[in-house]
Amino acid sequence: MPEAADVPHTVIGYRTSAETLETGNFEAPKCTACGPSWSCHLLCVISSRGFVSHTPSVIMSFRSPFAIPRQLINGTSLGARSITSARMSCMSRRGLATAVPPVTQNSVGSKGPTAMVFMNMGGPSTTDEVQDFLSRLFADGDLIPLGRLQSYIGPLIAKRRTPKIQKQYAEIGGGSPIRKWSEYQCEEMCKILDQISPETAPHKPYVAFRYAAPLTETMYQQLFDDGFGQGKGGRAVAFTQYPQYSCSTTGSSLNELWKWRNRLEGKRASGEAEPAGAIEWSVIDRWPTHSGIVEAFAQNIEAQLKTYPEDKRDKVVLLFSAHSLPMSVVNRGDPYPAEVAATVHAVMQRLGFSNPYRLCWQSQVGPKAWLGAQTSDTVQEYVKRGQTDLILVPIAFTSDHIETLYELDLEVMEEANSPGVKRAESLNGNPVFIQGLAEIARDHLQKGEPCSRQMTLRCQGCTSERCLGQKKFFAGQEYSSLVV
Repeated sequence: MPEAADVPHTVIGYRTSAETLETGNFEAPKCTACGPSWSCHLLCVISSRGFVSHTPSVIMSFRSPFAIPRQLINGTSLGARSITSARMSCMSRRGLATAVPPVTQNSVGSKGPTAMVFMNMGGPSTTDEVQDFLSRLFADGDLIPLGRLQSYIGPLIAKRRTPKIQKQYAEIGGGSPIRKWSEYQCEEMCKILDQISPETAPHKPYVAFRYAAPLTETMYQQLFDDGFGQGKGGRAVAFTQYPQYSCSTTGSSLNELWKWRNRLEGKRASGEAEPAGAIEWSVIDRWPTHSGIVEAFAQNIEAQLKTYPEDKRDKVVLLFSAHSLPMSVVNRGDPYPAEVAATVHAVMQRLGFSNPYRLCWQSQVGPKAWLGAQTSDTVQEYVKRGQTDLILVPIAFTSDHIETLYELDLEVMEEANSPGVKRAESLNGNPVFIQGLAEIARDHLQKGEPCSRQMTLRCQGCTSERCLGQKKFFAGQEYSSLVV
């Protein structure tokens, strides 16, 4: 290969303009000499102003750039052209269905010693994936407990709800952006982590979703393909993307990871050492008050507050909204409500308690009692009382998905029918947030602990043997005796 400085290649394309933002017709950048094949292997970076800059001084392993999908820019699809003008005005007023930016460069691609695995619920990338997504979701007794008839009732509910949920995904662009955001966040975090934690570098990014692709078993096979496990060893960190711990979310993802670990690498009795050459797992199981997430939320709230007249700003009500839980789970002793409240308090403390605020809950399913008050009811009640300036803050989510783009933006805000009801931007690609993720991971790796002490404490009313086994496994020899 010739020296980088001698390569006579330039880059054209990929300019963000008002026209492209309006139509969504992006052209992928291409090299004038190689075209879209990018055989010159040169590093090309998207600048903050939307131009492609060519950096011929760096030669790196090839990764083809990509165009931002149209549906993530304007929130529409063929299936959504029938949306009412009122609904579109709600989307226009909010303007928050932001596109996932291209990763600025490849994160380290070697089969290095540390795999960073982002765990989350996931979401269907297309409407065709909705039924499989719902089937897995309603089959999970950790998330939606349906009792001994779960295996029979779950598929029936999933099949019945599929057409309705498909329409909802069509109205936000034909699928969930959560995979693109998760992959982007993890890759960007790994690049920072390589710099601030060189002793554990290189760090390789992975995503494992509970109910949608890439599933946990797919991620595990990718670890094998990349040289982890199967007699080769290696370290992996299960990094939950639920900031606040719940047995129904992070706990469910860890149960699934433990299941596939046992199937693919062999069972290990609690307290025993890993068999030779198995992947060494540790867990980042919660981070509700880390300064990175607190600062990112605070900045997004401050940005939205600036859209109100100055004389009204300190009167705007902040409504922090989080995914609800069945009261049966709450009464069992699940720590989630307390940890969500801790995040809210930390954010308000950072804001100097500048505004009145409340915590409310969304996404209830079924007739059983769930944690309240409900977000939709809260907004409607305040608007009826004349409090029409409200900011919704999705406090338990790390990126946009169906619960922000549809439930908050198209249901709650549309029902409110008030221009003063707005939503703070989700964390998405906030650089402060991604820096915070890297710092959380660095601190975890430096401590060398298998998990937090808090994770070793089971809920007061927990009777699940699976939960007990999973906690003992991830607690390892160091902490397994603490799990009771």
